[in-house]
Amino acid sequence: MKTIAILYIGRHPEITETVVRLLNTNENWVGIGTVNDEEAKAIFCKKEFSIVLLGSGIQYESETNLCSFFKKQNPNCIIVQHYGGGSGLLKSEILLALEDIK
Repeated sequence: MKTIAILYIGRHPEITETVVRLLNTNENWVGIGTVNDEEAKAIFCKKEFSIVLLGSGIQYESETNLCSFFKKQNPNCIIVQHYGGGSGLLKSEILLALEDIK
């Protein structure tokens, strides 16, 4: 199976760290996270991501700017809102996004 690269953007360092750790427990996923919009854009340009997860707390203007940037760089990238809820919800969100990719 192809490895799925997932970029997580949050606003809380501890939550970002936890989400990335949970992503990387799946052998088919590679998760990278940041709490900074400009860093997220730079990371996105260096690696081909299939999914971008947007965590809670991102202001509307930042979210709009990020989504526009990601879609311009890679129109096939799936952008998913992630509001928390534990590893089960995270996995479900990603599996649903992967269905959209197929």
